[in-house]
Amino acid sequence: MTHRVLIVDDSLTVRMDLHEAFEADGFGTVLCATGAEARAAFVGDDFDVAVLDVLLPDADGLELLTELRGMPSRARVVTVLLSSEDEVADRLAGLRIGADEYVGKPYDAGYVVARVRQLLRDGPAGSDDRTTVLIVDDSRTFREQLRELLEAEGYAVLTAPSGEDGLRTAADRRPQAIIVDGVMPGIDGATVIRRIRLDPALRDIPCILMTAADDYATELQMLDAGADAFVRKQQNLAIVPAKLNAVLRQSAEQLPIEVTGSLHGPSKVLALTPDRQRLADLAAALRDEGYDVVPVAGTEDALDLLAEQPVDCIVLGQGLSGELGREACRRIKEVPVIGETPVVMTGSTDDDMLACLESGADDYVRADSGAEALRAHVRTQIRRKQSHDESRRIREELMRRELDAAEERSARQLAETRAALVEELEWRNRELEAFSGSVSHDLRGPLQVISSFAEHMLDDEGDPLSKEARRRLSRIQAAAHRMADLVESLLILARASRGDLRRAEFDLTVTIWQVIGEVEARDPAHKVAFTVHESMRADADEGLVRVILENLINNAVKFTRKVERPAVEVGRADAGFYVRDNGAGFPAGKAGELFRPFARLHSAEDFPGTGIGLTTVHRAVERHGGEIWAEGEDGHGATFWFTLPPTPAPAATPDRRAQARRHS
Repeated sequence: MTHRVLIVDDSLTVRMDLHEAFEADGFGTVLCATGAEARAAFVGDDFDVAVLDVLLPDADGLELLTELRGMPSRARVVTVLLSSEDEVADRLAGLRIGADEYVGKPYDAGYVVARVRQLLRDGPAGSDDRTTVLIVDDSRTFREQLRELLEAEGYAVLTAPSGEDGLRTAADRRPQAIIVDGVMPGIDGATVIRRIRLDPALRDIPCILMTAADDYATELQMLDAGADAFVRKQQNLAIVPAKLNAVLRQSAEQLPIEVTGSLHGPSKVLALTPDRQRLADLAAALRDEGYDVVPVAGTEDALDLLAEQPVDCIVLGQGLSGELGREACRRIKEVPVIGETPVVMTGSTDDDMLACLESGADDYVRADSGAEALRAHVRTQIRRKQSHDESRRIREELMRRELDAAEERSARQLAETRAALVEELEWRNRELEAFSGSVSHDLRGPLQVISSFAEHMLDDEGDPLSKEARRRLSRIQAAAHRMADLVESLLILARASRGDLRRAEFDLTVTIWQVIGEVEARDPAHKVAFTVHESMRADADEGLVRVILENLINNAVKFTRKVERPAVEVGRADAGFYVRDNGAGFPAGKAGELFRPFARLHSAEDFPGTGIGLTTVHRAVERHGGEIWAEGEDGHGATFWFTLPPTPAPAATPDRRAQARRHS
């Protein structure tokens, strides 16, 4: 994919310089000299990147940036602002408007292109799934021969004519392998490989060194330089793909950790000193290394810029010596994240070195050591920070893998524990069923004997009993009846809590009238006015729903015994189904206690019962994945609401028993 760059600058020299740099790296360009031409290009041209000069004859670059950011069709365009180095306010304004990068003039064209590549994230995996190989050789003929050979083998090929260009391309494009010539103008192949091995972002890229030498000493020298393999140029070039496959196979098992920065890629350095001339000299010295230098005269401006745009290193130049420089260093180091940026301080003597290091500086350079010494210290600090970042990423990756493994082990143990608990629960349920059978037969038998003998003694006219004896026997018989009712209630509760649900859609209205008929038959003397909504249907287990209705309707009838005109309504509303009565109700705020086993809000003498009915209702509703709650007020009736969702709820529903609602 060929990216297009819109270059807007009133200087013909700048336009052509950037045009040549971008064209040489495979970009297409659109050139504009004025704001009017830029606005026309915004509408009529296709481009992925916009490089905008801040000062134009007929426009302001910041205004153009604002217009560009306001166009939905240009939301993904990468924007780079160009301006003179002293305009810190413009740099801040541009970054806050939305510029992706801000480069001060004078600029390095190679840096601008490399930074655009980085912002586009235009690596080999971005648009091509093939393995990418970088060929670094000063012979164009040899480069093209290798390109044809490797492309025929299915590789994507990048080329560079020198060691310097090769390092820059490797940093920008991150190839999977590098083939480099041993002898080239400038830096040779062995030096290229050594620098790659020192770069945290590139050190794991396999490198093959090409050489025309045919002696054992040269072979050792190449391997000592860090080459993974070597190929002699006088050999058959078909050996190159075989060697390449071998080194790629060996490097396949690497941690999938993305390294964000390379020593040979675009780096940004902030230079801070109040002396304008020293600031210019400092910026010039650093720019010779290929860095994008951000010159700032004041500490406040530096902190504002660092908050908007991180840098790779900070240099505090002469003019910030003594307490002024140490205070600036301390303020920078106190800021979270920004404080992790390495700080290199310069000074005129060695006496304040300890004080500078104590204030937080990472390195100290004497100003009279020369520009090369300063650049070396900056390179070292950037490399040190990148190595530290790489180590941290590796630790985080290893920790993540360990956490994943621990989670997997925990999940496996949880599954095993759950399976064991399910098995134990099934065993407990079988035991409960056996116990229920025992209660059903073994406990009912003695109760029936007690009740029968008491009844026989009360009815035996041949052996008259005293009044006190008859009273005691009556109490024995009543207690036996109550205990039999309690046993029956417990068995119903057990059945409601286990067994498979047999869900089906049925006519709920018909079932309600059947239950009402059974309730009326048990106490024909107690006349209750029943109201039932028509055409109600439910998708549920009809047997369990009948248990719910029997308990709720029985309760409603029971608690209306002292009402002059008892009435019970069964219906449906948006909240769910309900059973409403005009009976005794219950104290406000006590709704949460209704569904507890054996709980009572009224005396057993006034309203007898086992205290298990509403607990059974709660269990049956929960098994359907529904909710049940009550509304009422003492002496003004009660309404019991319940829901029967057609499918079980995916998660446990909140317990609504404690959510009392006042009846209005």
